[in-house]
Amino acid sequence: MRLTKLLAAMAVIVLPVLPAAAQDSAWQGQATAYVWGAGLGGDVTPFTGAPTVEVDKSLSDVLDNLDGAFFLSGYARRDRFVLMGDLSIASASEEGMVPPGIPARAKIRQSSLTLLGGYRAVDLQEMHMDVLAGARLWQIEGTADVFGGAVTRSGDKSFADPVVAVRVNYTLSPRWSALFYADYGGFDVGGSHDTSQIVATANYQVTDQLYLSGGYRQLNVDYRDGGTRIDMTMAGPIIGATLRF
Repeated sequence: MRLTKLLAAMAVIVLPVLPAAAQDSAWQGQATAYVWGAGLGGDVTPFTGAPTVEVDKSLSDVLDNLDGAFFLSGYARRDRFVLMGDLSIASASEEGMVPPGIPARAKIRQSSLTLLGGYRAVDLQEMHMDVLAGARLWQIEGTADVFGGAVTRSGDKSFADPVVAVRVNYTLSPRWSALFYADYGGFDVGGSHDTSQIVATANYQVTDQLYLSGGYRQLNVDYRDGGTRIDMTMAGPIIGATLRF
């Protein structure tokens, strides 16, 4: 069963909202602090022998169950060479039922690090497009208990997925721009059956260094290995403030 909705968090992330400009031999970068709100749903079997917990949570449910979250990303460009990194850490406790109707509780801590390098393939006054490739590294730790803790199991998984990505930025007006980012990976090579991400935002330039953004972000992973199955989708609206340097 595919995850339907996902989690809420405070985050620090880099969103590419650079306006059209002449190429510069010096490095440029930016960072954004934003709020990401969503719900969470799907099936989680954190390790071999653990029960499969079915989760279908609204945003308010996720806020109740969220133990903590942290997101940090970076973006840098020099001429046509671009670099991007994203660190994501989230921990949540979920309650559900396992056959034949036995109450169970699972705690999942998910960490991922995406590292990408690429090339600015299109560099027009009104549009920039970057193509990138790299890897997403995952570490997933899980604890599950049944019958109110009478039976408890724990375990963790670490794996890495190859990822390809594209990022497009449109200049709409002197102060407005729009961003679209998408990546896809896994390919049953590193660990995941598939992993993907999309980000779409509208961005407003307040000053030369400060931007405000609003939009949508979704991160997916479908991991299957032996008795472990994690099929998650993290998705929802985002609002943020970007500092360019």
